[in-house]
Amino acid sequence: MDDPVAATVPFSPIGQCDASPAAASPPPAGKALRHLTRALLFGAVSLFSATTVIGQANFSAEEAVEKEEGIPVTDGLTREKCGTCHTADAKGNLSRISWVRTTPEGWDSAIKRMVRLNGAVLSPNEARHIVRYLADTHGLAPEEAKPIQYLVEKRLIDETNIPSESVRTSCAACHAFAQPLSWRRSSAEWKNLQDFHVALYSQADAQYRRPATDRPGAVFGTTEPIVNKPGTIPVMAGQVALEYLRKNAPLKTPEWTAWEARKQAPRLAGKWLASAWLPGKGLFYGTFTVAPGAAEGEFKTETALRSLADGDVLNAPGGGLVYGGYAWRGRAVPAGAPAGPGAFNQPLRSTMLFNPDRKSASGRWFWGDYQEFGYDVTLTRADGSPVIGAIWPAAIKGGAKAQTMHIYGDAFPAGLTAKDIDLGAGVTVTKLVSASPGEVVVTVDAAADVKPSVHDVSVASAVLVGALPVYQKIEYLKVTPETSVSRLGSGKRTPGYAQFEAWGFDAGADGKAHTADDVKVGVVPADFTVDEFQATYYDDDKDFVGKLSPAGFFTPASDGPNPERSGNRNNYGDIWVVATAKTEKDATGQPLTARSYLVVTIPAYKRWDNPGVSQ
Repeated sequence: MDDPVAATVPFSPIGQCDASPAAASPPPAGKALRHLTRALLFGAVSLFSATTVIGQANFSAEEAVEKEEGIPVTDGLTREKCGTCHTADAKGNLSRISWVRTTPEGWDSAIKRMVRLNGAVLSPNEARHIVRYLADTHGLAPEEAKPIQYLVEKRLIDETNIPSESVRTSCAACHAFAQPLSWRRSSAEWKNLQDFHVALYSQADAQYRRPATDRPGAVFGTTEPIVNKPGTIPVMAGQVALEYLRKNAPLKTPEWTAWEARKQAPRLAGKWLASAWLPGKGLFYGTFTVAPGAAEGEFKTETALRSLADGDVLNAPGGGLVYGGYAWRGRAVPAGAPAGPGAFNQPLRSTMLFNPDRKSASGRWFWGDYQEFGYDVTLTRADGSPVIGAIWPAAIKGGAKAQTMHIYGDAFPAGLTAKDIDLGAGVTVTKLVSASPGEVVVTVDAAADVKPSVHDVSVASAVLVGALPVYQKIEYLKVTPETSVSRLGSGKRTPGYAQFEAWGFDAGADGKAHTADDVKVGVVPADFTVDEFQATYYDDDKDFVGKLSPAGFFTPASDGPNPERSGNRNNYGDIWVVATAKTEKDATGQPLTARSYLVVTIPAYKRWDNPGVSQ
């Protein structure tokens, strides 16, 4: 890949710059902003040599002395370029590097920091080689990567995995909690990282020194509140967070040891069936064809998708890299000019996890200045045996008669009959309309008393598990995303848009809404409006933050002081996004409604991203 900034930034290792010059990070604006990703940087040196007091223990320089077995660095170029600062030992370890593991994005950020702050001299190709080597040999196991995959997929979510307020205060007040969890470190390296934060970020010491109020029970064996006695050094939040990370993200894990023994070359060439959901546009289906690239782990791709809702077609050649035998990072450029913000045919990046059996993969293909748009993608390998990729329509209602259903897949056998298609109890295939190797069309009846649940779909020996929601009534709605962030735009800053959908749910067999057996049915036609989120007296945010289309597409207002607003304030604020169903009603005959919380804030003047890990 050509480096777009190599001519002006000769030491930029991976490609595009990851931060705008001479700009500071914007302050958080609302709860959702805690989940915007900022790089948790890899420390080059331990900056504390004297005793540091955090909590009841005196953390001395002794804690920075490495006592664990490291992971040797065997690559010649990595040893040459990194070994000038990171000293080697007799076992082939390089200081610091041999005691950490992380994602490709983590290693990319670390190398960029070495270049910018420590003067490392690397060409883009050398940097890419080192990132690939370290991500392959000092990376994460699939089981370790999956829980934090939302971070590299650029998803904005409400993190519910933070174990305690003390850990949140220390690790998730400035960036996503997934950021530290995307690293594995030795005990000494976690301490070095904490010291590095204190030295580099002025607010870190204040965060760590807040008195702790709780301990994660799974780590400390108790959920009892911490009582700091007068006259004693209190237990600090930083101490609790440090112990949590040492125990939950150590350098060596059973998952990593097992994966190192099992890891194989990524043999992904061939045809894959692709099912892709694009918010605001619906389900796309087609093929993702993979061919070998110039080197092992590099691939060329051809994407051919069609919208099952309106027939729009996406054709996009591209390519990708695979790290660690399973972690895909790719790019694709669709044919034709994009139709505008949010249009489905945008140049995109892809992040996916391939399952170890290389039969399936899942991930996100995304674009946008804030990566706010993207397809949720599932791939299924077409290896010559019958396989199902998608169905349409995506749900069936109890009592439906002669409902036409399309089942898409590959290698469906000849001579199929209606008896070869099984949609589960209470759903009967009444007629086989047509059949080909790639598509089966049937008509279906659903019993009036069929129980709400999610059914499997079978065609001969092929099964698509949990593919068909069967429901009786849409009982309630949810607006997705439930919490989101939009960014104001201007002549110099691209706006950060947002797309909302209203999803309908059946209350399930127990008839009680918001319980475990509820059935997520599908997107419900709805009109979208905004309402005020009452954060202050005389709140007027909804009149200034931007415009929401009836179809749920939010365009933020322009950046800058607004003379039409009291106090000449900027156009930021927070609002409710309200969906009102067009046809679905509640027990009183009123349209179903739901709402989502949206924060509209200033542009991000500094951004962390890793476009160079893709081909």
